[in-house]
Amino acid sequence: MLRKAELHSLCASEKGVILNAFNLVASSYPIAQQSLQYSYSEVDSLPRGQSVFRDETKLDINYVPSKLPHREQQLRLLKEFFSFALQSPERMAQRVLITGDVGTGKTALCQRFGADITHEASTRGIKLRYIHVNCREYRGSLFLILQHVVSIFHPNFPKRGYSPEEILRTLIQILDEENTYTILSLDEFESLVEKEGQEAIYKLTRLQEMRQNKPQRLSLISIMRSLKAIEQLDASTRSTLQSNIISLQRYSKQQLIDVLNDRVLLAFKPSVVPEGTTGLISELAFSENGNARFGIELLWRAGKYADAEESDTVLPECVRQAVSSIVPAVRRSDLVTLGFHEKLLLLAIARLFKENQRASVLLAEAERAYAVACEEFDASPNSHTQLWKYLKDFTNLGIVETEVSGSGSRGRSTTISLPRIPAHELETELKNLLEKEGQNQ
Repeated sequence: MLRKAELHSLCASEKGVILNAFNLVASSYPIAQQSLQYSYSEVDSLPRGQSVFRDETKLDINYVPSKLPHREQQLRLLKEFFSFALQSPERMAQRVLITGDVGTGKTALCQRFGADITHEASTRGIKLRYIHVNCREYRGSLFLILQHVVSIFHPNFPKRGYSPEEILRTLIQILDEENTYTILSLDEFESLVEKEGQEAIYKLTRLQEMRQNKPQRLSLISIMRSLKAIEQLDASTRSTLQSNIISLQRYSKQQLIDVLNDRVLLAFKPSVVPEGTTGLISELAFSENGNARFGIELLWRAGKYADAEESDTVLPECVRQAVSSIVPAVRRSDLVTLGFHEKLLLLAIARLFKENQRASVLLAEAERAYAVACEEFDASPNSHTQLWKYLKDFTNLGIVETEVSGSGSRGRSTTISLPRIPAHELETELKNLLEKEGQNQ
């Protein structure tokens, strides 16, 4: 294990590697921080090269940007549903259900809305609180969720001795006493439904009906992936939840590029993230069901790999290194079982990406590089038709991705991308396999 004095003797790139290794491990396994010999601050204080980041906190999962590309319409609709809260908040309570796959921006949408509406309310002299709770963090327990909400107003509220019903009544009493209105967002709402069932949801949604002729204090936003989780509820309870639904569709590739470009402007120094890098990340995020959260994390990790290499640019190869650290890379057994010429073609493709640092190459370029590889290993090149078949096999294995553009027999071209494995690692592995095959012949 390195001593602190030895750390200071390392070169800048070695220090950068240590710091970024700490970041990557700690982000995946927070508990690992407790067992590291040196604290983050000790390593971070060591001299190292310039970073590509301007403010990497803008890529944190908890950061809520001031604008949400391609979610503007949903944000306007959400504000419209709650417009009463800025005019006559005591007259009604609202219930809204927001659905969408992982990474479609549900949490960011609600938190942006919460920040905006509470700010506007304060300018009008209205005491409005927005509280966001992840139900899964509280094991789907209504008791723990409500206890947390009450503790925001009364930090010393007892942790035992109350039922969920009593805590709910206490919360309303506090809101009455403070003349405050609250919008409670319940993220991962399905975990509450699964844990507590129909009775808990009924209590939450019908609370205001028991307060006739009194101010309506508590509104709800329920956030979930799909409506399947509430199918077990009775029709009456479902109707109270489903009266106002906002459904977020998966991001398209271009929409993901827009989201990523927005974060690039906020988090990175000018001109350090080329178009090909964001394009590659958008392809990967799109393959994960349009998951923008995955894309933003990948962007951060790619920046970390660039810093570790003391590069002033976040190249596509940094993305390949980043994705191989969070998504299982191609199995070595898949490469071993490839035929000799399949390995040659894949070697040629790996070398192209290693040499030109682009996000994609043309099939015609790959064929020329393949011919060079054949000459190196004293083999006669196979036909274009056979190479196309190899390429389809690589795609099925998840090694490369292809896209055909243009129309007509003359105008069409095939582009190849290598999204999930670093080009230099693939080249090294294939070269070793080919050399062993040559020795065995």
